[in-house]
Amino acid sequence: MTGRAGPRIAMISAVLALVAGVVGVIVTLALGAFVFDDYDAYGEVPVPGSGRVSLPAGEVTISFHTAVTGGVGGGFPVPPLKLGIDPPEGVPDPVITETIGTTTSVNNDVHLRIWVAQIPRAGMYDVRAGGDVGGYINPRLAFGRDSSPGWPMWVFGALTALGAVALAAAIAWRVRAGRRARPLPGPMILDEPSWPGPVPPPVHEYPPLDEPGGQ
Repeated sequence: MTGRAGPRIAMISAVLALVAGVVGVIVTLALGAFVFDDYDAYGEVPVPGSGRVSLPAGEVTISFHTAVTGGVGGGFPVPPLKLGIDPPEGVPDPVITETIGTTTSVNNDVHLRIWVAQIPRAGMYDVRAGGDVGGYINPRLAFGRDSSPGWPMWVFGALTALGAVALAAAIAWRVRAGRRARPLPGPMILDEPSWPGPVPPPVHEYPPLDEPGGQ
């Protein structure tokens, strides 16, 4: 019983760790998308249109923000967009990198991260937005930040990987323990051969053929 209890406990612990890691990753993604994502923290600019936005130094997310009449299914189509950011006088141009994020929809309000800008210095920036946005309801570019902490994703991701490795090891342990617990076959006992009819007399009782009376 002890040999079987160890692998069973290891498997249960591995499954619990794997489930906790997966659930933690899902919860972290949900919190990052709906709670910590301040996608419009610094303001918005209509598309097409222009405006002035006060941006802090550091990383700023730029999202496409619009309204929809129905649910978002099968992926949200992003129209071709154009963006220009003019910095204050004497400040270098921001470094803009295209980084498509996941679509977030709340009550028919949809936003999707398109770019990430590295702002060299805090100040008022002139923004120019354009694109083919026919058919979209009140389209605009939102400037914000992602305030979600990064460590929960690393922790739960590592827990998921650890649970998967532990589960594989526990399964292998259980297989080996099952082989050791299997009883070995006993010694094979062969039945003595049976001779049909009477047993013939020993050979030495027959007279040799070359002696008289042996024929």
